[in-house]
Amino acid sequence: MKKVIFNGSGVAVATPMNGDFSINYTKLGELIDRQIEHGTDAIVICGTTGESTTMTDDEHVQCIRFAVEYVKGRVPVIAGAGSNDTAYAVWLSKEAKAIGADAQLQVTPYYNKTSQLGLVRHFTAIADATDLPVILYNVPSRTGVDIKTETYLELSRHPNIVATKEANGDMSAAVRTAGLCGDNLAMYSGEDMLVVPMMSIGGRGVISTTANIMPKEMRDMCALYFEGKAAKAGAMQRKLAVMIDAMFCDVNPMPLKYALNRIGMNAGPCRMPLVEPGDNAKAQIDAALKHYNLI
Repeated sequence: MKKVIFNGSGVAVATPMNGDFSINYTKLGELIDRQIEHGTDAIVICGTTGESTTMTDDEHVQCIRFAVEYVKGRVPVIAGAGSNDTAYAVWLSKEAKAIGADAQLQVTPYYNKTSQLGLVRHFTAIADATDLPVILYNVPSRTGVDIKTETYLELSRHPNIVATKEANGDMSAAVRTAGLCGDNLAMYSGEDMLVVPMMSIGGRGVISTTANIMPKEMRDMCALYFEGKAAKAGAMQRKLAVMIDAMFCDVNPMPLKYALNRIGMNAGPCRMPLVEPGDNAKAQIDAALKHYNLI
């Protein structure tokens, strides 16, 4: 059985920005502390929610380094190191390994996309480059490519490919993947609305955007399920639906950054081309925050 990086709730942590759009490391430290204090089981740095696509190389590496050094082993740190350029993803994976990350998150190539054979070769090249465990990230709504079940099976045979963050929204495909790959591929929900369903087929938890706002609740939901209290976990999944809908009412992380600012976490703006949510989205987010007594 392969090493499991974490069980429970991992947060795809937002990257706070100053008014001039530089990274606010003081606030990033505060966000990380808040997550750990509320029981979050892993920190994912420089993911999509962390706006990695608009970071310079130096910023990307420095953000990973900051997270590793700030967390100091309290929970695993998973470094977003993906790219649609295989050579660049290999370089980032080597940087993450050298810095001391516990694992890396590797998204499917976007825009140029590639075939299923290309996915196998892309992820294999990355997994061969270091011994840093690889968590695949399947999010076809953003990348335009879906990892098929048979491709997952082939990738799961690589000793360094240990897990996937599954965000294609297709639970029937997830069932087939879990059945084929078994313990060779841990599964995390990449859809905050499907965490309990994913755990019901053997999933290990979630890599969550919503956990930025409600870390304790997301962690408790996972813990309840693993304690054998599936009905209570399901009830929490339903209870969180209002906030989850609000977090994805516009392009991620636009709603999240707005919500963090509204609850006093001062995450600053998104970098262009991402902007503030529209008025209707803001109203929905405000209503959700009020629903949970957060403002």
